[in-house]
Amino acid sequence: MSINRRQFLQRAGALAVSGTAAGIAGCATPARHGEEIFEAHCHIIDHRYPIVPNQGYVPPNFTLDDYLGMVTPLGVTAGAIVSGSFHGFDQTYMRATLPRLGPRWVGVTQVPPDVPDAEVASLKAIGVHALRFNIFRGRIDTVDDIVALATRVHNVAGWHAEIYADAASLRPHVAKLSKLPQIVIDHLGMTAAGLPVVLDLVDAGAKIKATGFGRVDMDVPKTLQAIAARNPKALMFGTDIPSTRAKRPFMAADIQLVKDALGPELAQRALWSNGVELYKPKL
Repeated sequence: MSINRRQFLQRAGALAVSGTAAGIAGCATPARHGEEIFEAHCHIIDHRYPIVPNQGYVPPNFTLDDYLGMVTPLGVTAGAIVSGSFHGFDQTYMRATLPRLGPRWVGVTQVPPDVPDAEVASLKAIGVHALRFNIFRGRIDTVDDIVALATRVHNVAGWHAEIYADAASLRPHVAKLSKLPQIVIDHLGMTAAGLPVVLDLVDAGAKIKATGFGRVDMDVPKTLQAIAARNPKALMFGTDIPSTRAKRPFMAADIQLVKDALGPELAQRALWSNGVELYKPKL
């Protein structure tokens, strides 16, 4: 594991929201009303399934059990499992993981441009709800290619598109991306230079993941406030666990950061309502 689990759980006990998770791995005690968290972004790295080196990097094993052990004390009760660069186009881990988690969880996967419609429909049937384009870690797609594939999978399965990129690099493409039925930008757009682009996309209906605070280059509280001021329904919190290649891993204190920056109503939206409204898990 890339994170010291004991240290994490000690921090979680001291800093996390009260309550334990319901509906995860048989946990029976629910978080108190209003304290549940929808996990908009996490990764499972199980070396029993194919792992693809990315830029020479192979992440350490981080299983579903490892993940649940970390987030159960935080009040996470539903969420989205996201394919990373190291998963390539493999779907075997997703097909193994989603049934274990149950209908409160969905998948965000990566597929090649020539993926058959039947494969997209099959993945939808197991709970995959979105397609990810990992531009930041080297996937090469023109914006026209992204728009074409995102449009096709939306027509086939109702998937939306998620983009991991320095948002500043998307500046020339705002008009094209804004025409997609729905897009999501990962990790607050990564840089302060990308914030104006993020805000333009929010104005066009984009959702923004409040994730990866340890990997971004920006003032996180001010960025959260700027996005929420444009659209209270835009932000979706996620842990980004296990925080591969981040400057620092997720800390339970990141949840309090969201609460302090946004206040109770907007924080509740970011921590729960907005993610549930977009991903539509079966709660």
